[in-house]
Amino acid sequence: MKIGFVGLGKMGGNMVDRLMQGGHEIVAFDPVAEALKAAQKKGATPANSLHELVEKLDVPRAIWIMVPSGNATEETIASLSSLLAEGDILIDGGNSLYKDSMRRARSLKARGVSLLDAGTSGGIWGLEVGYCLMVGGEEQAFQELEPVFQTLAPEGGYARVGPTGAGHFVKMVHNGIEYALLQGYAEGFEILEAKKEFKLDLEQIAYLWNQGSVIRSWLLELTQDAFQKDPRLESIQGYVEDSGEGRWTVAEAIENDVPAPLITLSLLERFRSRQKESFSAKVIAALRNEFGGHGVKKK
Repeated sequence: MKIGFVGLGKMGGNMVDRLMQGGHEIVAFDPVAEALKAAQKKGATPANSLHELVEKLDVPRAIWIMVPSGNATEETIASLSSLLAEGDILIDGGNSLYKDSMRRARSLKARGVSLLDAGTSGGIWGLEVGYCLMVGGEEQAFQELEPVFQTLAPEGGYARVGPTGAGHFVKMVHNGIEYALLQGYAEGFEILEAKKEFKLDLEQIAYLWNQGSVIRSWLLELTQDAFQKDPRLESIQGYVEDSGEGRWTVAEAIENDVPAPLITLSLLERFRSRQKESFSAKVIAALRNEFGGHGVKKK
């Protein structure tokens, strides 16, 4: 199948590789010249603009967008919408807010263009093992793009989960769960690391837990890999970003009266990691000194 691809970053570049390995013909665009050249060397047809990309595709066109959520996605879809025609299909594989995907789909539908919101999970390992694809949108558009999904995903690794917006909604909750899982492993290994008297080998324990224990997982395998490279993670700063999905998941839980304390606290812990020094901790220390005479550490 011939498909356009916009966005050749860590995820997008690997997805293009996997599609071409699966026999698909790719017309690629990225504003970063080096990324476009790398895709061209592997067999993709380069396009120097969105207009050129659209011109090089057969009608009806299919274009996969893999750019950062927010303004980048908004601007890319807005630019493409004026270039596309009835029967064309756009696939947003980024981490867009599902409400934005629903709004964009309504606008595109007025021009006869379909939008599939494809929540994509797999990270940098997707090229080798495949991507889990959570797709929302019209059934007919999904079926037309199914050969692409089949190539990108491992067996059983893709599905149409519902109408427009459902794909990005499911991916949002997926990432919220990821926050809680990461936090659980992080806290457990911090307790292990703090028990200095046992001189625990954290890589050994991560490996051990993956041999039949109830908490074995791919994330735990990656934990072992991280400790193998840096046994006490001394080269890494304890600063954790969030890309938005955790916030959206918490907001959705509040809106629907769903208690989600683990995901919420995991998100707040990410905020805490960005503080060089916690002012709230200073307040607590000062108050303990005031009411109980408890000692405080001075700078």
